[in-house]
Amino acid sequence: MSSHTPKTTGDKLVYMANQIALNLALDDNPVAATADHIAHFWDPRMKAMIFADDRSRLSPIARDAIAVLARGHEPTSQTRATDPQAHGTDAG
Repeated sequence: MSSHTPKTTGDKLVYMANQIALNLALDDNPVAATADHIAHFWDPRMKAMIFADDRSRLSPIARDAIAVLARGHEPTSQTRATDPQAHGTDAG
């Protein structure tokens, strides 16, 4: 991993995935937490791009999380932010 400023969209997505994984590294299940975050907060186009990218640039946690999502697995909620039972919706 490099600390350079991302230049392309692919670089930005790799950077973002690695940052999410780094922030969730101390979670009870960092791979599931990273996959959960990406599944809920990334646009489908972003996910499609990271699935198609060279995963060697991802940290081990981010790489495993992306592999889980690329197989079509929908992770269970790992945080209050992605748990629909933890809060109401904005719909109304």
